[in-house]
Amino acid sequence: MTSHAPLEVRIPVMNVEKKQIPNSWGFPRSGGRAHQGVDIFAARGTPVLSATDGIVIRVGTNQLGGQVINVLGPGRQVHYYAHLDRYGGFRPGDLVFAGNILGYVGNTGNARDTPPHLHYGIYDPVRGAINPWPLLGAH
Repeated sequence: MTSHAPLEVRIPVMNVEKKQIPNSWGFPRSGGRAHQGVDIFAARGTPVLSATDGIVIRVGTNQLGGQVINVLGPGRQVHYYAHLDRYGGFRPGDLVFAGNILGYVGNTGNARDTPPHLHYGIYDPVRGAINPWPLLGAH
């Protein structure tokens, strides 16, 4: 794993192209929050792929994200995958590579009343939440 933050990451939902992903960064959310990521809509059960190489640091649930996975990637950035329908086979401490299946698109957490989608966020150790949309590259 490189020590530098990537200039491009893999689109983390199988068979989705960048032109299909709206840049929803900063859009208003409940409770006066701003959206800290992008929502990638796809059919329930579509594989969610690791956007980078990294180490799985969390597999679990939270109120907003429902079923989530966090991967510590290059540049010590945390990649956050939320609203999963179910998990893949990875556990905390496992090494993953870009393209590995982390889980499957769903609508858990606060997304239960929305169409299935992946909420994908990137958290930089210095800058905090950053917009992942400009970094989304090829499959």
